[in-house]
Amino acid sequence: MQLDNKRILIIKPSSLGDIVHTLPVVHALKRCFPSCSIGWIVQQSFSSLLKSVPSVDTVYPIHIPSTSDPLAGRWAYFKAFKAMITTLRELRYQFNNNSYDLILDLQGSFRSGLLGRTNPGGMRIGFKDAKELNSLFQQELVAVPDNVQHALQKNLFFCDHLNVKVADEDFNMDIRSDNTELQSFFQEHGIASDSKIIYANPATRWQTKFWPIEHWAKLADRFSAQGIVLIFGGSSHDKAYIKSITQLMDTQPIIAAGRFTLPQSVTLIQHSTIYVGVDSGPMHIAALSGIPVVAMFGPTHPSRVGPYGVEHYIARTEDLDCLECRKRTCSHLSCMKGITVEKVYDAAMSFINKKRKNLN
Repeated sequence: MQLDNKRILIIKPSSLGDIVHTLPVVHALKRCFPSCSIGWIVQQSFSSLLKSVPSVDTVYPIHIPSTSDPLAGRWAYFKAFKAMITTLRELRYQFNNNSYDLILDLQGSFRSGLLGRTNPGGMRIGFKDAKELNSLFQQELVAVPDNVQHALQKNLFFCDHLNVKVADEDFNMDIRSDNTELQSFFQEHGIASDSKIIYANPATRWQTKFWPIEHWAKLADRFSAQGIVLIFGGSSHDKAYIKSITQLMDTQPIIAAGRFTLPQSVTLIQHSTIYVGVDSGPMHIAALSGIPVVAMFGPTHPSRVGPYGVEHYIARTEDLDCLECRKRTCSHLSCMKGITVEKVYDAAMSFINKKRKNLN
């Protein structure tokens, strides 16, 4: 399909990991057709990241409250419905005089189908196996073979459908970001330019993905004893949880959570030697940035949402009948509690030592 000078709208509002998995599609489109204009409908909390991505020309931030968040409250569905109506009206107004030629719905939900219809005209394309009646909103459907499991690989079939060839250079996390605050942070904590840095991400939205705070504290102290800098990353919402970890530590913690914008956090991850943490958006940022990953997995499937295209180690408790249950709540959390500190530490040190050898 000839896409020169075409206007292409991406619908992938959330989550952070899913957005990262969509970036190679956008990079491929922009590389093959530099004159095309790419817009993206995304939740407001992630808009700063996409505004820093050179391949994205226009960002349309929306705010529709989550109904699945444990803190959503009793009026969650009403608030989401009200916000959805307002969002549809505002997007329709924006697209009326500046519509798109192609609408790529990579979210595959009923809500994203409605968002796609706010653009008057244009060709709407979505997944053939999408849920929530999403395929009824589409004019063309992208089929994904049954043997393809990983979310990022599935997204690439949109490129196949459009006859866009994907190259290795499309798998990148290159962004525009001011490093001044990051440099100040390093100076403040006495972090040298040649330091071995671990970006640690202990927080996530799912209760079942959390690793015990006692394990985190022991792990951080072990790295500190080796002269390795461990930085706790995350958002401002994660600070209370991270504090519960650092209170158990014998060494002085370094906390970056809430300090940086999302683009700046990406830069911090890219300055790190490895990523150590739970299955979450920052893990996928590290992977697309080429940073080795040590990730704790329990309720989710590494083959579907694990680190893609980078050296990694999946730490998990084997031989559990409930492994990969995809439940967001659990009474025993055996899969995460069973991941030992030694297993995570040894895996991380193997990557760090490998990098030392390569430098020598």
